[in-house]
Amino acid sequence: MLLSQPKIEIGWRPIPDSSQELALNSPCHHTLYTGARGPGKTDTQLMFFRKNVGMGWGKFWRGIIFDREYKMLDDLVSKSKRWFYEFGDGSVWLTAKSDYKWVWPTGEELLIRSIDKEDDYWNYHGQEFPFIGWNELCKYPNDKLYNMMMSCNRSSFTPEKDTPQTGRLTRPDGSIIYDRAAGLLMPRIPLRVFATTNPYGPGHNWVKRRFITPAPYGVPIKREFEIFNPATKQDEIVVKTQVTIFGTWRENIYLAPEYIAELTSMEDENMRKAWEEGDWNIVAGGAIDDLWKPNIHVVPRFNVPADTYIDRSFDWGSTTPFHIGWWMETNGEEYDLPGGRKWCPEPGSLVLCHEWYGAKEIGTNKGLKLSATDIATHIIEIETELMQKGWFGKQPEPGPADNQIRNVNDTGTDTIEKFMADEGVLWEASDKSRGSRKVGLQLFRDRLSAAIKGEGPAIYFMDHCRAAIDILPSLPRDPDDPDDVDSETEDHPWDSTRFRVLKGVNRFVTELDFRFAT
Repeated sequence: MLLSQPKIEIGWRPIPDSSQELALNSPCHHTLYTGARGPGKTDTQLMFFRKNVGMGWGKFWRGIIFDREYKMLDDLVSKSKRWFYEFGDGSVWLTAKSDYKWVWPTGEELLIRSIDKEDDYWNYHGQEFPFIGWNELCKYPNDKLYNMMMSCNRSSFTPEKDTPQTGRLTRPDGSIIYDRAAGLLMPRIPLRVFATTNPYGPGHNWVKRRFITPAPYGVPIKREFEIFNPATKQDEIVVKTQVTIFGTWRENIYLAPEYIAELTSMEDENMRKAWEEGDWNIVAGGAIDDLWKPNIHVVPRFNVPADTYIDRSFDWGSTTPFHIGWWMETNGEEYDLPGGRKWCPEPGSLVLCHEWYGAKEIGTNKGLKLSATDIATHIIEIETELMQKGWFGKQPEPGPADNQIRNVNDTGTDTIEKFMADEGVLWEASDKSRGSRKVGLQLFRDRLSAAIKGEGPAIYFMDHCRAAIDILPSLPRDPDDPDDVDSETEDHPWDSTRFRVLKGVNRFVTELDFRFAT
């Protein structure tokens, strides 16, 4: 049976009155086209570059579209071939790995590349890309590559120097693009970054903070920067704008019903909400998202009695954040919650009852660059205040810290541990033995599960501990080792938590293994 095919417009056109149309016409420097799967985000991204081909900039209009996975480039290439050849403008796809780009007779180029790690940036350092595209931005666990590539989002095109000396160029509507004889110069090249994504993936948190939280969909936001302009030799204000456009499969009149059926029938609830609904309020990351229940694992802040054991854990960081967590270990007694309620977790449960996240802002993965002495001094101040206000009934005990604080880089230099000890802050060694990362993740999952079942030692987080609550649920699994957490993500609250979960466990496991050794 022959199937009827939808009419394809020559040269691709956005679906009328759709998110495609909004995204394609975005005037902002940064545009994120997000939402559910199926509205045609990738097609729109390709055409966002293509709309400026033949507009007179020639070789200066140069773009690149990235995906984290090399295998996903095939889809980008396939869709670009489907549409670009329709224009009949002489575009050529160069398929050699050293090329892997589109070129036009008028000089424009669009490269399609995979980029995964920070070191990959150096393949592009110093190059000019007025257009940079990111395919599925949430694949990237942090914003480092996105920010690094901004140094390439530039153009040396100068209207006075590079507008052709003779001739004129007009748009399809007849308006003049340039005509030097008439005093009309080419406009400056627009610098554009166009990313697509749905909410699911290891980069969920940072993408949400950067693009989703600041403003509603379709509402541009502005950031002003005071800079010195070498051309005018004056300080000037530069305005950068960004906007987020939401799209859904419901707009796509060409989408097959069978595809929609697959989206709506997914068993993974978080994935379904992300892919079918484009819901950014999901918990998505991979390592624990199937177990994280905020209504269970997050508890109201309450006073920790003097007869309850409290210690602290520490993941060191300077240029990257540090995390200090204060943990209480329950003893089977009831605790008084706000509003007169009683709560009695299983004995041996852990509760994060306070934290200090040494970051400029959650999601930036940028540290405060504090010295060990400054951190230790502030720890003392925090604990003193917590006891004075009644949140802690006694002084916390030393707990496990990142063993990096014991490293000495130069002979005769005191360690971080020594500097902190001089201020009265002591630490225990953490378990960073072989296999401890995987064991820690499994024990953490076991405690989350115990909280859900109400059986056995569990783990909970007081509701004011925002760094842990925001970051832990979206921990991505290591793509090369699914039993571990991706260490390239913002994992500092996780490391601090892992140290505490593993406290005292390694000795027990060693004895158990020895007992059953053959």
